[in-house]
Amino acid sequence: MTTLRIKNARKVYPNGAEAVKGVSVDVEEGELVVFVGPSGCGKSTLLRMVAGLESVTEGEIELAGRVVNDLEPADRNIAMVFQNYALYPHMSVRKNLAYGLKNRKTPNAEINSRVDDAAKLLQISEFLDRKPSQLSGGQRQRVAMGRAIVRKPAIFLFDEPLSNLDAKLRNQMRLEIKKLQQSLDTAAIYVTHDQVEAMTMADKIVVLNDGQVEQIGTPAEVYGSPATTFVASFIGAPPMNLIPGDLSENGLNIGGTVLDHTADHRGPVTFGLRPERARLTSDANGIAVDIGVVEELGAIRLVHCQLGDHELTVTQDSEEPLPSGRMGLEYAERDAMLFDRDTGHRL
Repeated sequence: MTTLRIKNARKVYPNGAEAVKGVSVDVEEGELVVFVGPSGCGKSTLLRMVAGLESVTEGEIELAGRVVNDLEPADRNIAMVFQNYALYPHMSVRKNLAYGLKNRKTPNAEINSRVDDAAKLLQISEFLDRKPSQLSGGQRQRVAMGRAIVRKPAIFLFDEPLSNLDAKLRNQMRLEIKKLQQSLDTAAIYVTHDQVEAMTMADKIVVLNDGQVEQIGTPAEVYGSPATTFVASFIGAPPMNLIPGDLSENGLNIGGTVLDHTADHRGPVTFGLRPERARLTSDANGIAVDIGVVEELGAIRLVHCQLGDHELTVTQDSEEPLPSGRMGLEYAERDAMLFDRDTGHRL
């Protein structure tokens, strides 16, 4: 069952700036969908349109089979977790959790039951009588999530909720959010600019760029079969190597080296290769690269190479001999991707 359906949604501000340009996305029941993209791509605006915090210029927002364009946020049966927690500093944790339910005239017995259940689920029962100022950042984030949980909404909306936390706590919290969402079996939209968060948390990723959808798919699909050079460069750490080349009847010319390559296309292309799909060899008779900076990351290393005028990165096991000087670059043709250089779309 489809929980949320966004149909050709547009957002144009009074000054003419178009933040969202005809986006269509479906969120299924129990699905966690991540909106990911760089700053200014329209992901937070789109989320706020779903929440009712931004009006919809064109298109429809349909929640649980009902068009909600003209409904106030309080009438949409959504719960939102913000980046800055948005807790009331003068209230205890218990009162923060109960505040929304009290406004809806929920009976006290049900409020207490929901608050206690959420606190137990989030392991914050011992903090119920504390004020937010007495909590750590991670604990405050749990309180913010608890306030959303007690609502029992049709969909959770997360607006970059972990960006204020340190790296170690972010890693821990994103796992907890994923487990929590799965246990509640409630649909969720999660907005982030961090592609690692997107890859590790999402059932489905929506990659946005300049107010438009570049690609929608599972993490494996957007990583393994990127639709455009933008997706290829944005998803993946380190990003895909993208090198300009030319296809002719003689083969693929990249960096002055002509390679055999099976393709019907002719003309300028962009050659794409994931760093972990490339291998360095002592034989430099094929694609010759000059080894530059080597970054040691523990189990692996990143080897930055020069191919003619172009830089590329190769991922290497740290137990392999340290590369240096001029070496060969090998890859399987099935691992290489070609993109139209003008449109950026994958061929």
